[in-house]
Amino acid sequence: MKQLNKLFVAALMVLGLNANAQDDNNPWAISFGANATSTRFGAASEFGDQFGGYFKVKENWNVLPSVSYLRLSRYVGNDFSVDLTGSVSEIEKLVTRTPGTQDYMVTNPGNLTYYGLDANMNYSFMRMIGTSWFDPSLHLGGGYTWIDDKGNGTLNGGAGVTLWFTEKVGLTLRSTYKHTFEDQAEANVPRHIQHFAGITFKFGGKDTDNDGIYDKKDACPEVAGLVEFLGCPDSDSDGIEDKKDDCPNEAGLAELNGCPDSDGDGIADKDDNCPEIAGLASMNGCPDSDSDGITDASDKCPNVAGPKANGGCPWPDADKDGVLDKDDLCPDVKGTKANRGCPEVSDDVMKQLNDYARTILFNSGKSSFKEETLAVLENMKTIFKEYPLAKFSIEGHTDSDGSKKLNQKLSEERAAAVVSFLVEHGIAKDRLTSVGFGEESPIASNKTKAGKAQNRRVEVKLKK
Repeated sequence: MKQLNKLFVAALMVLGLNANAQDDNNPWAISFGANATSTRFGAASEFGDQFGGYFKVKENWNVLPSVSYLRLSRYVGNDFSVDLTGSVSEIEKLVTRTPGTQDYMVTNPGNLTYYGLDANMNYSFMRMIGTSWFDPSLHLGGGYTWIDDKGNGTLNGGAGVTLWFTEKVGLTLRSTYKHTFEDQAEANVPRHIQHFAGITFKFGGKDTDNDGIYDKKDACPEVAGLVEFLGCPDSDSDGIEDKKDDCPNEAGLAELNGCPDSDGDGIADKDDNCPEIAGLASMNGCPDSDSDGITDASDKCPNVAGPKANGGCPWPDADKDGVLDKDDLCPDVKGTKANRGCPEVSDDVMKQLNDYARTILFNSGKSSFKEETLAVLENMKTIFKEYPLAKFSIEGHTDSDGSKKLNQKLSEERAAAVVSFLVEHGIAKDRLTSVGFGEESPIASNKTKAGKAQNRRVEVKLKK
């Protein structure tokens, strides 16, 4: 027995260094301590009488004054665990009931050796009641018990409680009723209750980076980190974990994802082309004194607004049409002042527009374009952009196939589709109008296929 005690002490020393709270992180637990047995519980014939001598330790209990049980358990999830318990004891007090009476007597059978091997399923109520130190439980299972060289299988059930002193160690108290199905007087092992009191250590959790957060719940299990970041580090201590910090080695601002802003212009230094001088976000952190969209360092006229194409200085009149380039909508083409520096729309231009317009192809009976028409519309858009002040009317026409009502509607929708395309591609909406004439204005006979093809058309008119 002394050798057994030494073994338990060694286990205590090892587990005391590594144990942690048992759950899905620390699934293993080991308990050891003393146990006591009493046959008083099994000898009673009535349930109410079974607890009569429960706490009469001196009269009824058999206690071996030594470490006398060892239990290994494994957490299996949802507050359930399974355990295997081995125990030894000596039976010096055997409580029996005189048949036909409620009288009990305690006899000494002669220091019988007791061995028990049991397996149980346990359910913990600790999480249910919401505590971190008081851990009541119920258990149910079975096993085999020997008294000297005789034995019986038993059905086991009972309750227990563990009082957790720390996250790593607790005191466990537990009582298990062991029921044999043979007649109490004839059984090799009488029905009895076994009490356990011992220390429980729980272990098995893995913490690779030794940051106190188990790998299962550690978002960064290979790198030591902080509890508030689920085990991930914050190298620059700016309150932003490294994996969300764009500048993990420089303390910065939360609104800049952890990066510093030396000049206080709201642009992180890493994105600021002028980190020591406050500037604009649109200028990548550099100043633009004349607000012409050119940084002062690149602006030949930093205090006078001018276009980038002219180095930030005001435009001259490159086309010599009397309209300064800064006011000239067509600075490279001579135009008129009345047309803001752009040329007037000529008859040749209108002819070219209508040549394009008549080649616009729609899907049959619809206002959607055929694929080959998109290039034509792009060419028309280019011409419209050359005359930014001119306004145009887009007119739709159909042949005489179908009803007049449907043809009128179709012509309006097709003219509107052309306007929509041009507006979506950069032509000012107030420069364009659309109108449909249905089959009312044919330019060829609707009695021939060729004539109908000519009548299905779009025309462009210059609005004076």
